[in-house]
Amino acid sequence: MDLLLHNLTKTYGNGVKALDGIDLTIKPGMFGLLGPNGAGKSTLMRTIATLQQPDSGTITFGDIDVLKNPMDLRRQLGYLPQEFGVYPGMSAEDLLDYFAQLKGVSSSKERKDIVGRVLEITNLYQVKNKNVSGYSGGMKQRFGIAQLLLNDPKLIIVDEPTAGLDPAERSRFLNVLREIGTNHTVIFSTHIVDDVRELCHELAIVNGGKVLYRGTSQGGEEMLRGKVWKATISRDTFDDYNKKFNVISSNYNRDNSLNIRVYKEEFPGVEFASVEPILEDVYFVSLKKDA
Repeated sequence: MDLLLHNLTKTYGNGVKALDGIDLTIKPGMFGLLGPNGAGKSTLMRTIATLQQPDSGTITFGDIDVLKNPMDLRRQLGYLPQEFGVYPGMSAEDLLDYFAQLKGVSSSKERKDIVGRVLEITNLYQVKNKNVSGYSGGMKQRFGIAQLLLNDPKLIIVDEPTAGLDPAERSRFLNVLREIGTNHTVIFSTHIVDDVRELCHELAIVNGGKVLYRGTSQGGEEMLRGKVWKATISRDTFDDYNKKFNVISSNYNRDNSLNIRVYKEEFPGVEFASVEPILEDVYFVSLKKDA
């Protein structure tokens, strides 16, 4: 089922326009929602998850009018927010059994089967008897995925799930998402470009509550082909280059020189060489065009 968002707007009481005419069609699979902190991603996720109302616009999921019939969507929704609370001193297996009961699974055998399956999917089966309160950050995130899978949701929303995870935990968590993304519609909201590049075929770049780019990683990179250039410069000349060129990213070398990447339609100068665009270039060019 497709998720259709049309002309969603939301302005908070302090005047901040968090959603500014959002139009998106999201199909089954892994969809990346990429943008900096404060771009409106969490507002959009909460709105889709029926936790707040937009000022205007429509949301449909299949034949469900989400804003008019929020309970119909909630029965098919799995939502993992940035912060999802603390857990009592219960084992993962017991806590998932409890959540399954809350979701209406009355048969103890059925609950045991479902709980075992989601523990396997999230690679937590070997630690099912350990208290969730003692889990690492990455394990808690995977437990969050386990609990939302209990009712086999058709739509899954995960908001900034890898923030604060170490590289090993991040890798394990992304592998779990990759697994469930083959059979569900998953919206993956993040400010980390690498996460989207690894997981999502389709994405939207958002900032200021607006969609700046919608398409595939490859499509965005193709649009920039022949327009991204690199040069190595001394650190004390960066300000001059930044004023003269559209510098989209930079990083230091060990000798304190800088590698810069520049967006320009034509050849910028002899010190530059053409480079293949990457998703990070698409991201920064989109944000700069909107600035």
